[in-house]
Amino acid sequence: MTDVHNNDMVPSKPLPEGWLAVKSLDLEAQGVAHRPDGKVVFIEGALPFEVVSAQMHRSKASFEKGTLTEIHTESSQRVQPACPHFGLHEGACGGCKMQHLHVGAQVAVKQRVLEDNLWHIGKLKPDNVVRPIEGPAWGYRYRSRLSVRFVRKKGAVLIGFHERKSRYVADMKVCPVLAPRVSAMLLPLRQLIASMDAVETIPQLELAMGDMGTSQDSQAGVIALVMRHMEPLSEADKGRLRAFAATQPGLQWWLQPKGPETIHRLDELPGHETGDLAYTLPDYGITMPFRPTDFTQVNPHINRVLVSRALGLLQVQKTERVIDWFCGLGNFTLPLATQAREVLGVEGAESLVARSRENLIFNSKQKKSLAPDAPALAATKFVARNLFEMTPELLIADGAADKWLIDPPREGAYALVQALAALHQQPELRKGWTPPRRIVYVSCAPSTLARDAGVLVNEAGYTCTKAGVVNMFPHTAHVESIAVFELQG
Repeated sequence: MTDVHNNDMVPSKPLPEGWLAVKSLDLEAQGVAHRPDGKVVFIEGALPFEVVSAQMHRSKASFEKGTLTEIHTESSQRVQPACPHFGLHEGACGGCKMQHLHVGAQVAVKQRVLEDNLWHIGKLKPDNVVRPIEGPAWGYRYRSRLSVRFVRKKGAVLIGFHERKSRYVADMKVCPVLAPRVSAMLLPLRQLIASMDAVETIPQLELAMGDMGTSQDSQAGVIALVMRHMEPLSEADKGRLRAFAATQPGLQWWLQPKGPETIHRLDELPGHETGDLAYTLPDYGITMPFRPTDFTQVNPHINRVLVSRALGLLQVQKTERVIDWFCGLGNFTLPLATQAREVLGVEGAESLVARSRENLIFNSKQKKSLAPDAPALAATKFVARNLFEMTPELLIADGAADKWLIDPPREGAYALVQALAALHQQPELRKGWTPPRRIVYVSCAPSTLARDAGVLVNEAGYTCTKAGVVNMFPHTAHVESIAVFELQG
């Protein structure tokens, strides 16, 4: 792994006035330098080991922020961005922040962010740093929310991410991080919406793409586009959407006239049946149907590896009961059901619990039809709980488990680990309940993982045996990670 924090290349001699030696990269992909008086300077576009000049646009007592203007010494990890819309120029797309940094160095930066958070917030160091989970660096985004704007002065429609630090929509013609089929659709979509009566009242398209469909004739994968429209669509506009779909294999339209509860599918044309959205976890023989607004991972390639890595770290035995906290659609729960004696999936939203139950039924039937003699899924139950208001009493009510898997949103699982810590510190409350011997925690925010890890290690009797990063979003500053906790004694 590239060590982007090695300071061997930082100049030892005084620099000319105004020049800055960049020593590291922060989570926003800004180069970090220091003035001779010690003041911190954050520089957009600069990389570690570079000597640069920058134009300052913000100055505070303790720091300054600026934008790269000239590179005097270039980093060996600087690369040519693959996207023509990436950069520091006016109108540049803000969807990615690290395309100018070699992808291996990006992972190193994220690993350091994880380790720094664990130490500074959680006051701990993992016993082992595990190999990062990496995958395709391009064409990996199967989910996205794209802004739509009709620019009257230009007489044109823009579709894409926002410009850097702006509410304006970037003039995107391609997007190398989107699935290639979707990137190729950007310009045709602009032309489609420009032709519609509702051109000025469509603010957003939400993309969801499966890696397969549940019908046999849609193995290429379904692309669902959810169109947010502020006014009812005319029949002529609906006809335009149907005609566009007929030119795009696997495309289905969904409409959202108001809130998320109003999302519904536009009827399909005969001969253009697309089946259902679905993704697969082939290591476990699991297929996961989902609706376009259900939460699924942006990167299905990494998700497959992540599920296998998490279950490998958990080391579930056929005699064990496992709880999957924040289970969503059952992304980890159903694979766990191929290994454990009993699995409980817990999720906060009743709608997601209903969908996870549907997926359990679907996979149970599918396994039976494909391999009648194959072992059935373990006894699996899904329940709804407000996991942000977890208490020791509620924790006990869901029963003891040999192992836990935790996969919370960005807010983390603070109430859950606090309840576990309370039971560790007050054993008289347990009444026969026993804590899990091993916990695998999958995180999309290193700061909340570090906070929760601090509780598990410093208050609940666990040791952090392993931790590492998951490069779910290459070229962005987003850090996903995975950590393992073992009960001491």
